[in-house]
Amino acid sequence: MKAVITVIGKDSVGILAKVSTACAEAGANVAEVTQSVLDKYFAMIMMVDIDNMTCSIEELKGNIEAGVPAMTVHVMHEDIFNSMHRI
Repeated sequence: MKAVITVIGKDSVGILAKVSTACAEAGANVAEVTQSVLDKYFAMIMMVDIDNMTCSIEELKGNIEAGVPAMTVHVMHEDIFNSMHRI
C-alpha cells in the first residue's frame, strides 16, 4: 500500500528533510519524490510505502504538519488519490 503526500508553501531550509524524517519515524518508506521551487514557493509530491507504518495516515499528517507548520500538507491513501483523479 502507498500514500501520496503533497507539501506546498514558502520555501525554507530543510523541508524535505523534515518530511522524510516524519515518514521514517512512522515506518513509512519514501518510494518516490519530486519537488520544485518556483519563485520562492516550494512544491513537493512524495509517494510512500505504508505497509509497515506504525501510525495512522492522520497521525502521519499531523507529525508532518508539526515539522513544517507554515506549509500546506495533504496525505492520502493512494486508492483515494487515484479515485479523485480518475475521469
